[in-house]
Amino acid sequence: MDLTPDPLVTPLRKALRTGLAGVPARIELHGAPVADGASGPTRTVLDALGAAGFERPASAGGLDLGLTAGVLVSEELGRAARGNSYRADAMAADVGGPAGAALAGLEALPVGSGITATPRAGGWELTGAATVDDVSAGTLLVATRTGGESVLVAVERGAAGITTESGCWPPVVRFEATPVTAADVVATLDDSPTGPLTRARLRQAAYLLGIADGAQRMAVGYAGFRRQFGTSLRDLPAVSFPLARAMVALRATRAAVYRGAWLVDSEPDAVGTAPLMALAMASETARDVVRLSMQSCGVRAMTSELGLHRYFRLTAAESARCGDPAALWRMVGADRIRTAQRAAAGTELPVPATSGP
Repeated sequence: MDLTPDPLVTPLRKALRTGLAGVPARIELHGAPVADGASGPTRTVLDALGAAGFERPASAGGLDLGLTAGVLVSEELGRAARGNSYRADAMAADVGGPAGAALAGLEALPVGSGITATPRAGGWELTGAATVDDVSAGTLLVATRTGGESVLVAVERGAAGITTESGCWPPVVRFEATPVTAADVVATLDDSPTGPLTRARLRQAAYLLGIADGAQRMAVGYAGFRRQFGTSLRDLPAVSFPLARAMVALRATRAAVYRGAWLVDSEPDAVGTAPLMALAMASETARDVVRLSMQSCGVRAMTSELGLHRYFRLTAAESARCGDPAALWRMVGADRIRTAQRAAAGTELPVPATSGP
């Protein structure tokens, strides 16, 4: 991996932080903690920066900055605890789908299916419930399984049998015998090293990394301000040591996420299970770091005074958005076993195992 800093990263990160700082935060204790989807307030910031063209190839009129730029955008959205209006459009661009669509059902991957596809004449009928980014989107990109493989199906919001629930967080879409055809399948969600699912997993890993980083920064700032027993909380070992360990976990996770993005951009043949590991690691890091940050700030973390509860509620919804981390780790472990078995059989060289967090 090339560790030389990209000269574009610093100004891009600064521009994103400046723009997102101007997006009003929802600090209420009830209701959705963010406004998500294509109509969310972060869209204005991303459009002003031309974020839709960051990953797009130059041949298609984009800037060809690669997945690394998309990962950076996702991380900053999470760090600011704002809605993610980037991931759906980025995935739609990867699969040639419509802009302004909303993603649904990715939490059921890599195992199971929240939305079942029952064969019918000319296609399938979708049945089940799944979380969705934006219930008002005109088109839904729904993950389901057909013929033993995971696919992404484009479904119009007004199709028969679709109902939504926006009063809960995250919002839910329900399908009741909703008809789709083979023409509605926009992509196969396999584990190809540069495929749409791989790229979506790394963007989600970066979003979770940003959520954890934002929560930890807020906790460190509060611990330096709040005084107890004649000193600041941050000077007490019981508070400072766990926050320091959280920083170590964040740096390790950031290395895994950006390494995965760099492999997709530069060495696709060597990607392997790096995206799976990055997403599983980011999910667990977000859960651990945000919980620790809440504990470090005490009861004020659960009030609108700090707004730290937004990170907690985002983590609860987002940590399994693209798959349960335990299932992802099992996939990584199964790949390591297969590699070791092939090496023992003399069919390929052994690959050193990479430990989980």
